[in-house]
Amino acid sequence: MGILKETGEYVILMFETFKKPDNWKMFKHQLFIDMRDVGVNSFGLVAFISIFTGAIIALQVSYNLDNPLIPPSMVGYMTREMMVLEFAPTIISLILAGKVGSRIASEIGTMRVTEQIDALKVMGINPSNYLILPKIIAAVIYFPVLIIFSIMLGLIGGLLAGLFSGLVSADDFILGLRSWFNPFSITYALIKTVVFAFIITSVSGFKGYTVKGGSVEVGHSSTQAVVYSSILIIVWDLLLTQMLLV
Repeated sequence: MGILKETGEYVILMFETFKKPDNWKMFKHQLFIDMRDVGVNSFGLVAFISIFTGAIIALQVSYNLDNPLIPPSMVGYMTREMMVLEFAPTIISLILAGKVGSRIASEIGTMRVTEQIDALKVMGINPSNYLILPKIIAAVIYFPVLIIFSIMLGLIGGLLAGLFSGLVSADDFILGLRSWFNPFSITYALIKTVVFAFIITSVSGFKGYTVKGGSVEVGHSSTQAVVYSSILIIVWDLLLTQMLLV
């Protein structure tokens, strides 16, 4: 019953969140702030993780394909497929669930326990629309950009790892990158990313908005936001893969 009650509260809150903004000027101002916090400030972390992830994938593929019958270009091909289909959209989204989701839940949760949300209601402002919707829009816009950025850096990291390790030449790696490319793979990755962006921001916003108590409860809600978002990302990863690829 607790899960059903919480799901119902989440759905009701989303209906309130997606109403027309009361003040477009304030809404746009908050949207630009959230674009900076959700998207721009995440580029450094995404870049670091993506380069090393691509390098690790290339090295592991090279190790497991140590067979004279398998062309070296398969290292580039497998690195591309793994980065595009799974590692960039899913792993980066899980990391962003920790970084972005916890920040959203703690920010809104702190506003709830300090009665700032109640003050917004007194001012005639829809708090969920003003606080949660800009974050959802910012994530839906910026997360695909971050994932494309992640894929590019992951492939560069794989190329550099192959060169420095001597396991694969640049020509062979690039030949693999260009072989058997299916443009729908990028579409699939971006669709997953948009769904994950909505999950992270809406669930985190909900956990922060409905927190009760004090600072300890805000910490708990932040942790729950990351856990719930991560679980939903994995579940929807399976569902989207079944619907779009199988």
